[in-house]
Amino acid sequence: MKITFLGASGTVTGSRFLVQTDRVRVLVDCGLFQGLKVNRLRNREPFPVPPSEIDAIVLTHAHLDHSGFLPVLVREGFTGPIHCTPPTADLCEILLRDSGKIQEEDARRANRRGYSKHSPALPLYTKREASSVFPLMETLDFDRPLSVGDLTIRFSSAGHILGAASVHLSDGERSVLISGDLGGANDLLIPPPAPPPSADWIVMESTYGDRDKPDVDPLEGLAEIASETFKRGGVLLVPSFAVGRAQVVLYALEELMRRDELPRVPVYLDSPMASDVTDLYRRYSAFHRLSEDECAAFIGAAKFTRGVSQSKKLNRRSGPMAIVASSGMLTGGRVLHHLTSRGADRRNTVLLVGYQAEGSRGSHLLRGERSLKIHGRHVAVNARVAQLDAFSAHADQGELLGWLGSAPDPPRQVVLVHGEPRAADVLRCKIEEDLEIPARVAEHLEVLEVD
Repeated sequence: MKITFLGASGTVTGSRFLVQTDRVRVLVDCGLFQGLKVNRLRNREPFPVPPSEIDAIVLTHAHLDHSGFLPVLVREGFTGPIHCTPPTADLCEILLRDSGKIQEEDARRANRRGYSKHSPALPLYTKREASSVFPLMETLDFDRPLSVGDLTIRFSSAGHILGAASVHLSDGERSVLISGDLGGANDLLIPPPAPPPSADWIVMESTYGDRDKPDVDPLEGLAEIASETFKRGGVLLVPSFAVGRAQVVLYALEELMRRDELPRVPVYLDSPMASDVTDLYRRYSAFHRLSEDECAAFIGAAKFTRGVSQSKKLNRRSGPMAIVASSGMLTGGRVLHHLTSRGADRRNTVLLVGYQAEGSRGSHLLRGERSLKIHGRHVAVNARVAQLDAFSAHADQGELLGWLGSAPDPPRQVVLVHGEPRAADVLRCKIEEDLEIPARVAEHLEVLEVD
C-alpha cells in the first residue's frame, strides 16, 4: 500500500490523498485549495492522476476543502462510487450546488466589471456540473466495513461537523488511518471524536498543531463582544462557514438572549446554503448534542433570508442586530457584500469564529490590515475586528495529542497534513517528544510506502 499526498500538505486546504494497492486506487477526499493565490491556482492544474483511473472516492466530510473539487473530477472522467456518511451526502448536495452557483456568479461579475486577468473569466465548474456528483454518492454508517477491491474501509466519528469521519483503510496486512478534520472536546453542538482505532500509520490533521485554544467559555466571550457592539447601536457581522459554525453561533446567540445576558435583538442568517444546512440538524439529531426543543429554539429564533433582495434590504437596516453570513474566511459569499456596506462603520464588529487560512481576507484582518480588495475594489474596514478561537471546530494541540495518545496501540508512523508549515512542525516535535511516536510532515506530491 502507498499514499500520495496530492493536497493539504504544506497548507490547510485541498485535502486529497491517493491510497493505492496493486489492485485498487482510492482517493480520500477531493477538496478545493483555498487561501493564498499560489494554492488556489492548483485548482486549475491538471489532476496528477487520470480521474478515470480512480476506482472510488471516500469523503471524510462535506466542507469544500475536502469535497469541493468533486465536480471537476467527475467532469474529467471519474465514474466510480463516492462513499461518505449520510449527513455528508446531504451536506454535499447543498454545498456543491452553492459552490457552483457562486463560481458562476463570480465569473459573470468579473467579466462585467473587467477585473479578471482572463478573458473571459470562467467558473471552475457550474451548478449543473456540481449536480452530476450526487448520483455517484453511496452512504456508509460509522463502524460498518466496506470492501473496495482489496481494501477494507471503515468510518469512525471525527467530531468537527455533522457526519465527519476518520477513515481506516486496510489491505489485510497493513493499515492506515486518515483522521480527517478532528473536532474539539467541548464543542457546543458536536460530540468529540471517537478514539482512533489501531493502525500502522496515521495521517493526521495539524491545523491547530502549534497552539491551544484560549481557556475561555465561548458563550462568555461572545456575550462580551456582542454586548459592547449592541450598546454602540452596531451590527455584529459574523463571517461563518455554512456548515457547523453558522449553527453554533445561532445557538449561542439565542442561548445568551434566553438567559438575558444579551438584549433581544434581531439575528439574521443570510445564507440560503446555511439555512438549508440548519434544517438538517432536525433530521440528524443522533449526530449532535442538542435536544429536539433546543434545536427548535435556535432555529426558530433566527430570521432566515433567502433571496438576493432580502439580503440587500439588510444593509438598509440599522443596528443593533447580528448578521451571520458565509463564508467563514471571507473568501466569497454574501458576507462580502455586508462587509463592503458595514465595514467602514466603527460601531460595528467583524467577529471571526473559525480558522483563517493564510492568504484569506480573514487572515489579512487578523494581521491588522484595514483595507481589503473585494470584487475588484478596495474596501476600508474601520469596524472592530475580533476573534473567538473558542468557537473553532478544530481540535487544538492538546486535544490532537490526546486523541492520538488514546489509540489502543501506537502507530509506527504519524504523517501530518492540514497545517501551515509552522503548526505542522510544532506538532511533529510534540508527538515525538511527548508520545515517543515517529512523526513527519507530508510534502506536496510525496509518495510514501505504508510498511
